[in-house]
Amino acid sequence: MSFICCCVFSASCSGCGPGYCSPLDAMKGPREEIVYLPCIYRNTDIQKPDYLATVDVDPKSPTYCQVIHRLPMPNLRDELHHSGWNACSSCFGDASKKRNRLILPSLISSRIYVVDVGTNPRAPQLHKMVEPVDVYWKCGLANPHTSHCLANGQIMISCMGDPYGNGKGGFILLDGETFEVVGNWELPGEAVPFGYDFWYQPRHNVMISTEWGAPKFLADGFNPAHVIEGHYGRSIHVWDWTTHRKLQTIDLGEEGTIPLEVRFLHDPSATEGYVGCALQGTVFRFFKTEKSDWAAEKVISVPSKKVEGWMLPEMSGLITDILISLDDRFLYFSNWLHGDIRQYDITDRRNPRMVGQVFLGGSIVSDGPVKVLEDPENQPQPPPCIIKGRRVYGGPQMLQLSLDGRRLYVTTSLYSAWDKQFYPDMVKKGSLMMQIDVNSVSGGLSLNKKFLVDFGKEPDGPVLAHELRYPGGDCTSDIWL
Repeated sequence: MSFICCCVFSASCSGCGPGYCSPLDAMKGPREEIVYLPCIYRNTDIQKPDYLATVDVDPKSPTYCQVIHRLPMPNLRDELHHSGWNACSSCFGDASKKRNRLILPSLISSRIYVVDVGTNPRAPQLHKMVEPVDVYWKCGLANPHTSHCLANGQIMISCMGDPYGNGKGGFILLDGETFEVVGNWELPGEAVPFGYDFWYQPRHNVMISTEWGAPKFLADGFNPAHVIEGHYGRSIHVWDWTTHRKLQTIDLGEEGTIPLEVRFLHDPSATEGYVGCALQGTVFRFFKTEKSDWAAEKVISVPSKKVEGWMLPEMSGLITDILISLDDRFLYFSNWLHGDIRQYDITDRRNPRMVGQVFLGGSIVSDGPVKVLEDPENQPQPPPCIIKGRRVYGGPQMLQLSLDGRRLYVTTSLYSAWDKQFYPDMVKKGSLMMQIDVNSVSGGLSLNKKFLVDFGKEPDGPVLAHELRYPGGDCTSDIWL
């Protein structure tokens, strides 16, 4: 297996594989023109299949801010969630590879859809469907989540459970040409108690994986008692990338409960990154030590607010997505419950400094039923967010940053069962896609009030739009070697 980018050998990268030679080269890439989003009908009153939406984000286009294509899946209640590629910048050195298939795992049904986005990027078509039985019988896994392409041409997908709904953090491999299930990535008996996200860095022979919870306990909503009972994770796992052996489990403690999205710095020589921990609103930095093992330390904490009129006496921010700009200067995350997005300068890796914040809905809006009694940050309750006459129900959730770092796209749906529990009005009225203007020099966030994609106006009724993906790759899909 080769991990060498062809630009090591040539100043000209023409004729190479998909993606970009380096993260800084990617920042010079073209402006995004379309975005793909999975749209979910599970846990709504609409009995229609989930679909992949193509949204026009080109300001010069006559269909700007509109859904220009919808690709429905052939089944009901899949719960499409995250997506990945058959090839990305990790295959840049292989001119035979093309980024032309979008991988769409289904979090609940455990189906995996392979979508042809190469023939007509503006009108994707279904290429193949991997049935759950293949995942169950060949791998003993279920509930696939994150997919990344590998430099050897295979596709790796993390899973959250076993076929019975219990927690089980393992990884399946798909053949990159046939998309058949090859088998498990991890060695026999080395699956971890919970799974969710992962990121690998071959230069340091390491992969880091995270934990959400046991699928059968989170499938229908969040019960705080299940945390106490041990049905949610609080550890990250360190794996040997070459041998596939688990090397370490790092317990992040109570403050690190539900570690979700994990991001290495994009610089492939870096030996550190960050993970957002949802339940108590913290971000941990993980890093390689002088002893060549790995450790983690808390570097950001969003304090909970004491409230009344809510399900609990304290409300966490609930950090549900994080990402890092391609130049490794800024980290962004969403507080789904508090309703804000934050931007941090991370040039001092151990001491992130908040330089931007914007509120987009959330559970503590000033005209809502929740009253904040005590806030350690002493921030006033934000007014409701209204864009083009449309109120934002729900809070900011999935994030995607433009390659140049100047635009941040955001959607409001987390996961249909939790959407229904925490933001029932969003389920009834549909989720939104918004755009934030970013000061990528000194920091700063501001809402672009001229941009809105309202998924409450879809032909089959309001739908829940989730993750955002650019056709040419982005800062949450591409890994450099």
